[in-house]
Amino acid sequence: MAFFDSEIVQGEAKRLFGDYQQLMQLGGEYGKFDREGKKLFIVRMEELMDRYRVFMKRFELSDDFQAKLTVEQLRTQLGQFGMTPEQMFEQMHHTLERMKADLGKDL
Repeated sequence: MAFFDSEIVQGEAKRLFGDYQQLMQLGGEYGKFDREGKKLFIVRMEELMDRYRVFMKRFELSDDFQAKLTVEQLRTQLGQFGMTPEQMFEQMHHTLERMKADLGKDL
């Protein structure tokens, strides 16, 4: 079975994309959130990034041609910005850590 034919892969991709869209919509209102709302948003973003990192690792470990091509496309796209996928995840981690620091307390 091809990587993208897997119902598990398709389901997780759909959930990740949907969750990401929801968080991005909510993120536009982040400045209006109370302290607890901000904490919850940060936790949800961390969970999403962890899920995305695992999802991408599946692509990297797969022998499927389409999965390998997808990883290379991501690397190429990020490379246009002078970044690797690893740097992208690290940057997001730093951003979330700054958001936590702005709250004045570790979560």
